[in-house]
Amino acid sequence: MKKKKYVYLFSEGNASMRNLLGGKGANLAEMISLGIPVPQGFTVTTEACNKYYEDGQVIAEEIIEEIYERISELEKITGKEFGSLTNPLLVSVRSGARVSMPGMMDTVLNLGLNDESVEAMAKLTNNPRFAYDSYRRFIQMFSDVVMGIEKRLFENILDEIKESRGVKLDSDLTAEDLKEVTIRYKETYKKERGEDFPQDPKHQLIEAITAVFRSWNNPRAIVYRRLNDIPGEWGTAVNVQEMVFGNKGETSGTGVVFSRNPATGENKIYGEYLMNAQGEDVVAGIRTPLPIAKLEEQNPEIYKQFTEIVHKLEQHYKDMQDMEITIEEGKLFFLQTRNGKRTAQAALKIAVDLVEEGMLTKEEAILKVEPNQLDSLLHPTFMTEDLKKAIPIAKGLPASPGAAYGKIAFTAEEAKIRKENGEKVVLVRLETSPEDIEGMIAAEGILTVRGGMTSHAAVVARGMGTCCVAGCGELVINEEAKTLEVAGKVYTADDYISIDGSTGNVYGEKIATVAPEISGHFAKFMGWADEIRKLKVRTNADTPRDTKQAVEFGAEGIGLCRTEHMFFAEDRIMAVREMIVAKNEEDRRKALEKLLPMQREDFIGIYEALEERPATIRFLDPPLHEFLPHTDEEIRELAEELGLTFEELKATVRNLHEFNPMMGHRGCRLAVSYPEIAEMQTRAVIEAAIEVKKNKGYNIVPEIMIPLVGEVKELKYVKDVVVETAKKVMEEKGVELEYHVGTMIEIPRAALTADEIAKEAEFFSFGTNDLTQMTFGFSRDDAAKFLKHYYDRNIYEQDPFAKVDQTGVGQLVKIAVEKGKATRPDIKLGVCGEHGGDPSSVEFFHNVGLNYVSCSPFRVPIARLAAAQAQVKNPRK
Repeated sequence: MKKKKYVYLFSEGNASMRNLLGGKGANLAEMISLGIPVPQGFTVTTEACNKYYEDGQVIAEEIIEEIYERISELEKITGKEFGSLTNPLLVSVRSGARVSMPGMMDTVLNLGLNDESVEAMAKLTNNPRFAYDSYRRFIQMFSDVVMGIEKRLFENILDEIKESRGVKLDSDLTAEDLKEVTIRYKETYKKERGEDFPQDPKHQLIEAITAVFRSWNNPRAIVYRRLNDIPGEWGTAVNVQEMVFGNKGETSGTGVVFSRNPATGENKIYGEYLMNAQGEDVVAGIRTPLPIAKLEEQNPEIYKQFTEIVHKLEQHYKDMQDMEITIEEGKLFFLQTRNGKRTAQAALKIAVDLVEEGMLTKEEAILKVEPNQLDSLLHPTFMTEDLKKAIPIAKGLPASPGAAYGKIAFTAEEAKIRKENGEKVVLVRLETSPEDIEGMIAAEGILTVRGGMTSHAAVVARGMGTCCVAGCGELVINEEAKTLEVAGKVYTADDYISIDGSTGNVYGEKIATVAPEISGHFAKFMGWADEIRKLKVRTNADTPRDTKQAVEFGAEGIGLCRTEHMFFAEDRIMAVREMIVAKNEEDRRKALEKLLPMQREDFIGIYEALEERPATIRFLDPPLHEFLPHTDEEIRELAEELGLTFEELKATVRNLHEFNPMMGHRGCRLAVSYPEIAEMQTRAVIEAAIEVKKNKGYNIVPEIMIPLVGEVKELKYVKDVVVETAKKVMEEKGVELEYHVGTMIEIPRAALTADEIAKEAEFFSFGTNDLTQMTFGFSRDDAAKFLKHYYDRNIYEQDPFAKVDQTGVGQLVKIAVEKGKATRPDIKLGVCGEHGGDPSSVEFFHNVGLNYVSCSPFRVPIARLAAAQAQVKNPRK
């Protein structure tokens, strides 16, 4: 049996081996095959990383042997020797995951130096300053990255010596100064570790490779993977590469360059470099680098060679490249290339330009823009100059993107009144509830102490396109005194705060915002996405305003209209409460009569905003207690308004209390208990459609959705009420109208019996929020408390409420799709949970054969692009 290979020389690989060699290793191998000057080296594979974790975080002996074999081959290629006292081989050790994760994992440079080889290096180069500069850098990086000794301890020593010598820059220190730095660094290492700094280069190498493997699971890498949908099982490769030195004097240098401008997308080489420096000096901002164009003045020959290679790499990879270069004594080397990270504006311009330059097809270009990047184009942002001066006072979860400032409002009612008086306010609450909806609409932004990325505040804010920071536990709110305290400072309703829903930062001051600008590239690019995709994209919207916004963003209809959101408005909540406290059906119907015209007007506004696009109207879903007050003071006040005694209303509130409202008297169960609610809502839907057809000429085909069905008989019961009412309305109006009745699949039993349910349902819409709650058995509002521990312990990699759980919840969706189609081949299938706007979830829904996804208005462009990318990756007829 052939022995498994874990370590490859660069010359043994190519671009197709990305999964094994990681992005950096595959690109280094590819560059060598293209004849580009790359320092030689080898890659320890991602499989070795996975084995390291399988074996209890130790590198297997067989892998160590392979590493030593490759070091021997590298010695032959370079003519240098590891640990030699005449011509030492020094290497860099860098991570290289399958997908670029800039800054997330660890790097060690100048590995192989020790007390003896540093002298050999000084003698060989006739440059003791360079040798000791390299050694002090290595000691600091090895101590920090490999051994976990605080970098600050070493930086303090360097600062002390610079101060004592009266110099400002590292490059002003002499060889003797740097010798002293290395001695003091080694003393610090011994004090911290209780042992001398390691002198054996092979020991240094294995420790450094171990550190890179270990960094795959450091906290910042785990967070980055979760945000960018990178599976933990991919692992990282490690690249061991011969060092070339940019700090050998004024004919040497280092730079980081992009083949196009990553901020604007301009087709012009962009980057910076430093002479007599190593790579981390450019990135760390220790010295001010020069724009790369200056290199042409300093060394025209090198600059010409450099630009030719940059263009060659861009043409080869058909994308904007991010490259690291080193010049060693007048000789140019490329240390890496990768597809460069870029802003959303730049991504769109580059994608369009590459098609127009003939380098890419539209399908290839569609894959060059990250869908989530589009978010930043659709929301206000802080003015850059003002933001630079601002210091955050707290940090929460970036729950809904955008930026906002305003004075603090502590209640929804206060936010509404102050907005009407022309004030800008930020609503600051412990947590929000459906009752806060009007205040949330009035506020510029929403800030909560509790709740996660899928809490009520986050979901509603995203739906409205309002900036939201959630779960900011550093804040202390005193609702009675109307004060907000953070870090010992107290803020009142007269103070401004600013919040950044893209970073989670909270500022104790006013920071001006700028409105988003969508350029022509955006429209052109999204036009291509719409040509390509098969999956339709609808929106979750409950008001004509949100509907109009979504249509502007390219929505092809409404996939979820939550009718209960219409009931919380000030002019109608009293009628809802009258219905709830009614002692009999007659009184309930009287209250519903008051709601009917209001609900009808809402639907008319929505239908008009949609023109002839479809709309799925979900009937009343939440438990009734959500519409009632809970404190004695509020109950007493309402009892007076309703003409009841405090005791009567208190008893009603108590009776409606449920131990688990999510699984209680809600959804279709309300319509089974009180069919008159379904009657009123059906009448409002059908009458609105008839009126819009008559007045505007639009052919409206209403889609009535019955929520929370788990048994076909309950769907049939409510559907019969709907059909009978619709028939009555059409007879009254003398108009025939096509309409459909379907259901939400949000209970596991509904998915498992979808063949039965499809006998009555003309469409399914997967309510993946509740389906996820019911399948996992935990509440999305409470999950934030413990999910963090699950991420820390590698139990879950992703929040199942943000990205659909394809293994469990996804299986239920697949089962329901197959069973539903078996009964009703033409059944329309959609999804309206939060997952409808998540790119990886959209791809899953495309692959299982849904007709559409539905998401909040501000996620519509993201879903459109994700659907197009899904079609390119997995074409569907």
